[in-house]
Amino acid sequence: MRIAFLVAPEGIEQVELTEPWQAVLDAGGTPVLVSTDTGSVQAFNHLDKADTFPVDKTVTEVTATDFDGLVLPGGVANPDALRLDEDAVAFAKGFFDAGLPVAAICHAPWTLIEADVLRGRTLTSWPSLRTDITNAGGTWVDEQVKVCTGGPNTLVTSRKPDDLKAFNEAATAAFTGRS
Repeated sequence: MRIAFLVAPEGIEQVELTEPWQAVLDAGGTPVLVSTDTGSVQAFNHLDKADTFPVDKTVTEVTATDFDGLVLPGGVANPDALRLDEDAVAFAKGFFDAGLPVAAICHAPWTLIEADVLRGRTLTSWPSLRTDITNAGGTWVDEQVKVCTGGPNTLVTSRKPDDLKAFNEAATAAFTGRS
């Protein structure tokens, strides 16, 4: 099980990267850090700089079918930067086109809104994305974790870091085919 973690060069909510990453490792998978630039990415603890993490691959070096699933960590700046990068948006959309599971937490659905893959899907997020998701054709719910199988793939979403335990369980189940 090879899982891509798509992040921008900075603005990732660290715990939304590190805890799902560990969950993939614990499930016997191989997480791969994919970004829009080479080098390293800067994570944050809310608004404060945290650790940096080395990039394994750029979005131009891989395709969705190189992986078994995708994790989109949140942070406000991270998905905001990703949705402005055509290659990052195309990479995320590729998982839907290939029918591969995607897990997104907090503000991460912004990237999926830009990829135009939420029509007819039910998901959750940080509450401020409700209108954006609705305008993109999705149905927003206020739940700890939402697993939507009513589309080309399984979509797992959660609202915030407090939801990470449920998010990680649902995401790894989707990635291993147990959902």
